[in-house]
Amino acid sequence: MLMRTDPFRELDRLTQQLMGPGTWSRPSAMPMDAYREGDEYVVAFDLPGVTADAIDIDVERNMLTVKAERRPLAKSDDVQMELSERPLGVFSRQIVLADTLDTEHIQADYDAGVLTLRIPIAERAKPRKVSIGVGSGRKEISG
Repeated sequence: MLMRTDPFRELDRLTQQLMGPGTWSRPSAMPMDAYREGDEYVVAFDLPGVTADAIDIDVERNMLTVKAERRPLAKSDDVQMELSERPLGVFSRQIVLADTLDTEHIQADYDAGVLTLRIPIAERAKPRKVSIGVGSGRKEISG
């Protein structure tokens, strides 16, 4: 069996244990991908184990904020935890959106632990043709 090693995995685990879970005042970061697909920008956040009702999406001016909370599973008294590597607590990410994006029409979907936001490009930012009028004579501007 081939095992892939990550020299920073133990350091990340130790840091997580020392820092504790994210809180509303000091949330942990969540991984994301962002790319352009046709006439919209797509931003995908990894939120495995988070229920859809524990996700909060806000847009204020051009600042997009995504917050989520992964709560611990309810365990009975006879459960003894052997290993706990999945982070719990609050996760947050803020993104500054360009003025060329239409923040009024953001679509959000949550499937298989991935939150996907689709942000359309504003009509004013799309390329367009400018027609050229042919005048009957020259006009001078005097000033």
